[in-house]
Amino acid sequence: MGEDMRETAVLERLKQGYTTGARTLASRSIVGLARTRITPNALTTAGVSLCLAAAVLVYFENRDELLFYWLGAFVFVVGSILDVLDGALARAGGKTTPFGSFLDSTTDRVGEGAMLGAIALIFSRHGNEVALGAAVAAIAGSFLVSYTRAKAEALGLRGDVGFGSRAERVVAITAGLVLAPWGVLPWAIYLLTATAWLTVLQRILFVRKQLAERK
Repeated sequence: MGEDMRETAVLERLKQGYTTGARTLASRSIVGLARTRITPNALTTAGVSLCLAAAVLVYFENRDELLFYWLGAFVFVVGSILDVLDGALARAGGKTTPFGSFLDSTTDRVGEGAMLGAIALIFSRHGNEVALGAAVAAIAGSFLVSYTRAKAEALGLRGDVGFGSRAERVVAITAGLVLAPWGVLPWAIYLLTATAWLTVLQRILFVRKQLAERK
């Protein structure tokens, strides 16, 4: 048990390290953009539009695997980066609004859900029912990861534990798409599904612990 706790602590420190680093880099790169008329909501819209376009691109992998998987991965990464920059722009320009935060969170789910849905259709096309089931479970798991955090925070609790947050899922999806011509995509989805559901379980247990400590 002690060893498991130490491993979990190491993973959490690693996650916090690169998350903080990514946010710092985004904040620095957004300074010039904050002086323009570009709004955070415009970046949010551009980000989700690119993620949706990426989902459409990867669906056509049966025409040219290397081209459409790689092009889809590139567009998906750019769209995901814009999803990070919109929040940084809002903070840097003093343009943070409740609606902007709500829109950002909602469109994040739309873009990711569309990509996982496209991947599920690809698995169906190739007759891989196990991978298809995992992709459907990945969609549910990824949505629940975000929901459990939002619900915990609505209760005045922390819900940000776990190693399967959106940043990790974007990395897993992108790596799976880049290596898809060599059969790696199903394994990337298996990994994503497992980490997403483990994160959901972690957050449920963490919320339960916080509520118990309140008594």
